[in-house]
Amino acid sequence: MDLKGVPCPMNFVKVKLKLETMDSGEKLEIVLDDGEPVKNVSVSLKDEGHRMLKVERSGECWKVLVEKK
Repeated sequence: MDLKGVPCPMNFVKVKLKLETMDSGEKLEIVLDDGEPVKNVSVSLKDEGHRMLKVERSGECWKVLVEKK
């Protein structure tokens, strides 16, 4: 799910809507801008109980791999 250029909090809203269509245990890769987007989305996903599998820099953006709770 490519969310480069999508501002906070819309990027998290889009991720949340996507996760609602997925089954527990499914994985979603999210591409986010550096700074607040990667920080805020990662924290919000953890707060909701999802499992962060990977957060890694990829050029000027970040790739986040999350497993739905």
